Amino acid sequence: MARIIAIVNQKGGVGKTTTAVNLSAALSIAERTTLLVDADPQANSTRALGIPADAQRPSLYEVLSGSVALDQTTVTVDSLPCLSLVPSAQDLIGAEVELVDVERREFRLKEILDPVRSRYEFILVDCPPSLGFLTLNALSAADGVLIPVQCEYLALEGISQLTDTIHKVREALNPTLSIAGIVMTMYDDRTNLARQVVDEVRGVFGDQVFRTVIPRNVRLGEAPSHGKPIFLYDIRSRGADAYFSLAKEFMEHETQGTGQGTAEPDSGSSPSHAA
Repeated sequence: MARIIAIVNQKGGVGKTTTAVNLSAALSIAERTTLLVDADPQANSTRALGIPADAQRPSLYEVLSGSVALDQTTVTVDSLPCLSLVPSAQDLIGAEVELVDVERREFRLKEILDPVRSRYEFILVDCPPSLGFLTLNALSAADGVLIPVQCEYLALEGISQLTDTIHKVREALNPTLSIAGIVMTMYDDRTNLARQVVDEVRGVFGDQVFRTVIPRNVRLGEAPSHGKPIFLYDIRSRGADAYFSLAKEFMEHETQGTGQGTAEPDSGSSPSHAA
């Protein structure tokens, strides 16, 4: 049965979609059958895998609205036979309004994904940069939450807000939801601030923070415009090395269960000036 992992951060521009696309691709290269669900109306994961967001094909929107089955939307990614994608489209913006009166609307995605869990080893959900209806659906469906965090000022405060939301979802909707891991992104080893932020986040979350950090890398930024994950765009880049390393560590976490903790920031801990 697949582990469902929601990739979440309420802040945009932290490497969330980059992580969703390249972690999924790395798992596929490791021959782990993986389904990536693009639950962001911006459809960045869809485009980053070479599928036009305006293509005349059903998307997650039609699946959530009940007009088509999941299998009718799922596409296999070129050159990555172990990776499948449920694409997004701008229409997904309307899902929250259109489903407002539907019973158990917070569990729509869970009810869609549960029947296909036996087909995959991992199901990753790329969430929008908000804590609205679509992210709530992903958290209700997920076994774990992967949190990408940019190495910047106030990083720890942002994680604290998100873990508070995870705690509330655990109490109200999904009691088994856990933190699958925190990955530090856009790391610049030339700056003291980046090193300090990583140290402070690890000081609060300990082993839940992946050892692998994702560097700032021009090639990572270029790859989506070519519709390719980093491994198909420039496999020799630092970004490719980092995401291969992250995938290996992620699989180790999932196998050993070390990424399934529920720790939250210590109530006695407060973000310092660098976090």
